[in-house]
Amino acid sequence: MKNRIIYGAILIALLLVCVFLSPVTRVLFFAAAGCLCAREYSKQMEKLGMACSLYVMILYLLLQAVLVLLNAGTSAFAALFIGAVYLAMLSGILRKRVSGNGAIDTVAGLAYPCLLFGAIMAISVSSIWLETLTIACLATWSCDNGAFMGGRRYGKHKLAPAISPNKTVEGALIGAAATIPIAVLVYYLGIWCTNVPWLGDQYSIVPLGLCIVTCLVASTMGQIGDLAESLMKCMIGVKDFSNLIPGHGGIFDRADSLLFSIPTAYFCLRLAGL
Repeated sequence: MKNRIIYGAILIALLLVCVFLSPVTRVLFFAAAGCLCAREYSKQMEKLGMACSLYVMILYLLLQAVLVLLNAGTSAFAALFIGAVYLAMLSGILRKRVSGNGAIDTVAGLAYPCLLFGAIMAISVSSIWLETLTIACLATWSCDNGAFMGGRRYGKHKLAPAISPNKTVEGALIGAAATIPIAVLVYYLGIWCTNVPWLGDQYSIVPLGLCIVTCLVASTMGQIGDLAESLMKCMIGVKDFSNLIPGHGGIFDRADSLLFSIPTAYFCLRLAGL
């Protein structure tokens, strides 16, 4: 538990420094996280006897970062992803070690987690990046803690016993409910930020009702993201994707919920007109 708290605090501190330093550091932080996740994914696929083209996934993430920093359009992002899929399949044709299964798994890795990290890179330089990251991160973390504590105390009905036997329906509902106070906090945090000179021009006040809805939807999708990664770990037969972060597992294990909640929060805010 001690290592979990210490390394969790270090990880959050690193996230805050990179996020607030500049748009470049934000994009590079998420690109680096994506590359580490791609490496973890590739290593785990090897345990199933399938060699992925890791370089294809890393090349996609690095080029995505370049396109984001160059403020490229949607067509460029789509062309990059399509090109990466072509290259993944070509690697299966030309590289004996990769073969057909490896090429297909590379394409799967491009879709999850690489494409989601690519989306987060683009979101991190949008006009509502701060609102999105604030809502998604706080809602996800409060939901995780609420679901854990609520599930231990009140959990009776299993949510997905085949892939995550400790998660319960009651825990999931309590976790979602735990994001409502966070929504209120985010609303008043927005009011405070508009009075801070270096934040006022970057943060717009999100209406309280929209905060609540976005927190509920984003945290729910975050729980689905957590289960999605559990599904992969169950398929592979491992507890964690790696032991990179003591007490936490790998980068993939820490990012699973956020990969779903950040894009969800962004689209909720955009659909509401922000």
